[in-house]
Amino acid sequence: MLYESSNNQGIYSPREPRKNYYYRCVEENFEVLERVWDDRYQNTYGYWRSHILDVIYDYLDCGNLHLGFARVKCEDCNKEYLLPFSCKRRAFCPSCHQRRVVEFGEFLYTEVLKEVSHRQWVFSIPKRLRCYFMYDRKLLAKLSRCAWKVLCDYLKSSSGDKDSVPGVVIAVQTFGDFLNFNPHLHVIATDGCFKGDGDFIKSVLPQGKDIEKVFQSEVLKMLKKEGKINQFIIDNMLSCENTGFNVYCGEAIYAEEQESIEKLAQYVVRAPISQERMFYIPPEESSNEVGKIIYKGKNSREIQAFDALDWLARLVTHIPNKGEQFVRYYGYYSNKSRGQRKKAETDDKVPAIVSSDLSKKAFRKNWARLIQKVYNVDPLKCKYCNGKMRIISFVEDEETIEKILKHLKLWGIQNHDPPNHFKIPQQFEHFILANSLLIGNDEKSNENMGKNKDGNYEEHNSNNVFPDYETCDEMPKYEDWF
Repeated sequence: MLYESSNNQGIYSPREPRKNYYYRCVEENFEVLERVWDDRYQNTYGYWRSHILDVIYDYLDCGNLHLGFARVKCEDCNKEYLLPFSCKRRAFCPSCHQRRVVEFGEFLYTEVLKEVSHRQWVFSIPKRLRCYFMYDRKLLAKLSRCAWKVLCDYLKSSSGDKDSVPGVVIAVQTFGDFLNFNPHLHVIATDGCFKGDGDFIKSVLPQGKDIEKVFQSEVLKMLKKEGKINQFIIDNMLSCENTGFNVYCGEAIYAEEQESIEKLAQYVVRAPISQERMFYIPPEESSNEVGKIIYKGKNSREIQAFDALDWLARLVTHIPNKGEQFVRYYGYYSNKSRGQRKKAETDDKVPAIVSSDLSKKAFRKNWARLIQKVYNVDPLKCKYCNGKMRIISFVEDEETIEKILKHLKLWGIQNHDPPNHFKIPQQFEHFILANSLLIGNDEKSNENMGKNKDGNYEEHNSNNVFPDYETCDEMPKYEDWF
């Protein structure tokens, strides 16, 4: 968006996070959340992590011109705009995380994945074990290694060459459809194994059920070794007909299906929430003076209402610790293996899915290209003359920032004006009215909100629900995700 100043200079802002529902929900509730956490949420979600506050504060300042910006100038007409710095916080800032998603997808198919067929695997664990991973997040890395071990042995045996090795990328996801803590693994694995000379051996048609019991055994053994469970708990779980462990194996995705590979890569590292699927009702506008979040499931069939604090408490459990890795590379795709092949100059023997004209580093770090891909806007194309723009300076000094913003009459503008909360998005209107979540005390706030001929609010049946997935077998097929 462009803000016009008196001297006809333009200030470019790709987004305005302060104007959306998500921002207002976080801003109005995070301090209360910290204050009541120990009494209200600690038993459910574990202790309060100080790192959470750092993430929240950074998000609230994301895109704030007052904290610094880059000056971008057109080489032809000399018009300028200011590009504010982003917070770069993953999992919590939707905008910054989306850029990471795009960057990760391109990194995979240009630098990691080879020109062979791949499959997606999904490894999930039962509900009764999830709490151990919530309270001790280091177990998530060990869960990845369990999946790698069983998948590696399985693909090796099916290829018929014990010295061969598959290429595997494992992404940890901790969230379910409505932000419930549900740690599971999304795996992109080669549909076979690589020999030492780079030749690829395609495996026989794999089946998830073939390794489900082995994965179960590895996870239980790992948790016992870590002192989380004992043999009694293991025997009790194994006595059940359905232990809750599931391994899903998707359809083969061939190298020429670049778009499918890219979408899959982006899917496995997606953000926990979607701003398009949420609606925030502030306390002063709700029926019981408690802030509400109305959230729509990704399947578009179920809508749930949460107290704003409860919803935010769920969300912050998915913020990774500082330095915590959610993506790991194994086998032929491991950092060590890729490094050795590059050093020996043999990595190109098996080409990547996509080759880039840019250098590897430039391809990943070209911010303008990534912004264009995420927002469908070219930040280096002048809106006035379609000329080429370039960054001429980075401004981080506080005095200089203040001087420039005052000159452009932007100093002190925080853009905290909320959206019109009485304009209920159509996809939420039915649910809100049926559950009496927004019935104000004044007549104006109640106008055109679903009254029938008698002047009463209509009661709607909200029982048409679709439950969150508890097992991999219940998940929609790969082609339905997009």
